[in-house]
Amino acid sequence: NNEVENIFANYPVVDFETYFNIPLSKETYQSLIPILKKNVKKMPIQKGVDYLMRFTRYAFLYEDDEEYIGKEKRFSPEQTLLNDQSDCDDRAALFFYLVKEIYNLPMIAILYPTHITMAVQFEKPIGDVVVYKGKSYSVCEPTPQKQDLKIGQISASLKNVPYKIVYAYEPFRKFF
Repeated sequence: NNEVENIFANYPVVDFETYFNIPLSKETYQSLIPILKKNVKKMPIQKGVDYLMRFTRYAFLYEDDEEYIGKEKRFSPEQTLLNDQSDCDDRAALFFYLVKEIYNLPMIAILYPTHITMAVQFEKPIGDVVVYKGKSYSVCEPTPQKQDLKIGQISASLKNVPYKIVYAYEPFRKFF
């Protein structure tokens, strides 16, 4: 969609909350989200999130922005779908968007000095967790790594690296 590419050609770098919540165009949403919902419909939530994590991880070639574009550029979820290459921040945003649209689960974005990844709050924590504000989130790595990481597994290269939580999403829940 050339219109989408034109909109984002000079889009400024924004904070993570804004970045993660850039919506898909109506056309892209209607061509992707119903299919993904159908694919995960009969799966338990954990398996469905794993499916979305692996889709985000393996559907595109990995390329660092510096090498691909010549500078750091965060792609919106739509741009990630339109490009054949993307890096960790692009995949984190796409994964966030897909999990939010399909499951609307609480999530956090975990920023390391050279990497960003996501963690999801499940009913029962899975594997390695990050505790944030008293809640346990299971790491979900949407970017290819040297090993095939499952939900709740942190890359060995990041286990002892300091990080910060740059965005926390808590779904709005209606109480009746």
